[in-house]
Amino acid sequence: MNTHADRRTPVEDLAGFIETAYLKVGLPEKDAKLAAGLMAEADRIGADGHGVFRLPQYIERIQAGGMNITPDIRIDSERAAMAVLNGDNAMGHLVIHRAAQIAMEKAETCGIGWVGVHHSNHAGPAALYAKMPMERDMIGLYCAIGNANHLPPWGGTEMLLSTNPIAVGVPSGEQAPIVLDMATTVAAYGKVKQKVMSGEMMPEGWMVDKLGQPLTDPRRADEGFLLPIGGPKGYGLGLIIGILAGTLNGAAFGRDVIDFNADNKTTTNTGQFVLALDIAAFMDVDEFKRQVDVVWETMKSSPKLPGFDEIRLPGERSHQVSVDRGTHGIPVHPDLRIRLDALAAKLGIDPLT
Repeated sequence: MNTHADRRTPVEDLAGFIETAYLKVGLPEKDAKLAAGLMAEADRIGADGHGVFRLPQYIERIQAGGMNITPDIRIDSERAAMAVLNGDNAMGHLVIHRAAQIAMEKAETCGIGWVGVHHSNHAGPAALYAKMPMERDMIGLYCAIGNANHLPPWGGTEMLLSTNPIAVGVPSGEQAPIVLDMATTVAAYGKVKQKVMSGEMMPEGWMVDKLGQPLTDPRRADEGFLLPIGGPKGYGLGLIIGILAGTLNGAAFGRDVIDFNADNKTTTNTGQFVLALDIAAFMDVDEFKRQVDVVWETMKSSPKLPGFDEIRLPGERSHQVSVDRGTHGIPVHPDLRIRLDALAAKLGIDPLT
């Protein structure tokens, strides 16, 4: 008898299922294919809380009228090395993919391209967009306002900040690329939602209740808030990302942030930005990649503390997962498969194979 881990879905089948669902609710074919490919890629790299897991929620939002399926994604203002992109309340995946393309085009001319975004939506894992510039031998950086506030300012009690993630992608030579992808909270809220689905408890340190006591039952998440990484340092980093991705772009921040987990209709005005750095503007690309390999090997060769069997670099595990899943398919949790089967029945499409 197969175990849950053995029952996998090929990446292309997962993307096809997502695309079919989007076509059924009215997305244009090109947009449905692009969004589906990015979501399947999220699952391939191991970002399980941001791939097909989010599909029922996205579909509900589209059907409730909270997302524009025929948007006019356009540049509001720009200079040589920057632009501000109006997402017109489109799917976030479509908006940030466009922002990354513009940032790379500007970096090819100026050495750097920074594109800020407003009126976007949730766009999945940050790593997707930090990695895009690497395809053109560039360093990518992506930051975003989370789509619901889950923590207060350090020492406060009103939830005014979100997970506000940051990701950086650095190409290498022979080694896997170095890709940092992290929330500014100890855990991303998507992981909390996954714990609810799987019936598991959260580790201590993810959340506390409003009296400051550890909160480990994910079903009681509304009774508390996430904790920032590094205490006040994580709060400060999340705040700065909020200003750069939100305030600077005319997007929602603080009390203006809409909880897209609870409200499917109100426009979220999500803010994000993508930065691309053309390595060739700084030094020879092949030499840079060789030096990144040296950095990789230097870190890996460090003597290890007791209890550690390996030193990992950011993105190493994700790279290993992506290779495995690209070959053997995506594991889909049984409870998630039930949700996806229900979605397929509701939309009148074939279930996920």
